[in-house]
Amino acid sequence: MTTKDALVRAAAELLWERGYAATSPAMIQKRSHAGQGSMYHHFSGKTELAVAAMRHSAHQLQAAVEAALDSGDTAVERVGAYLDMERSPLAGCRVGRLAQDPDVVTDDELGAPVAEFFTWLERRIADVLAEGVRSGELRQDTDVAATAALVIATVQGGYVLARAQQDEEAFRRAAEAAKAALVGLTV
Repeated sequence: MTTKDALVRAAAELLWERGYAATSPAMIQKRSHAGQGSMYHHFSGKTELAVAAMRHSAHQLQAAVEAALDSGDTAVERVGAYLDMERSPLAGCRVGRLAQDPDVVTDDELGAPVAEFFTWLERRIADVLAEGVRSGELRQDTDVAATAALVIATVQGGYVLARAQQDEEAFRRAAEAAKAALVGLTV
């Protein structure tokens, strides 16, 4: 692993654990075992490194989502696989937690990777659902965009419930309810 990669991975972990404001360059350097000179050789500052780290987290999550959505034979099975993906509910979503960080959402540069990921995710799930409508699996009147938003909101809300209650089962209950709603859209 290169020093640059180590910095990005360390920043991604710290952003997930602590948020933007509570993550200092010194913490990133310590976690990555990189010197200050190395950090500023690769990045102009904390913001540029944070954006790279957020893109790294988003790409990792995107690959996992793609694998889930590519499994199964039907749209309901594929979206169900996304809802059932291996997660750490008490840790929260690597990308979704950043959407709750005021420093991230009020800064266009920092917020871009988060917004791009969720735009992609909503479109990707809607595409799978649209395939289900076209194949006759799902009702013709299914609003695929709204249903995709519901699925994503369920996952992100499930994280919030699990963290608030310190109970992973809260996430699972939310996911099961979303899967039941999807079954209700079948023909």
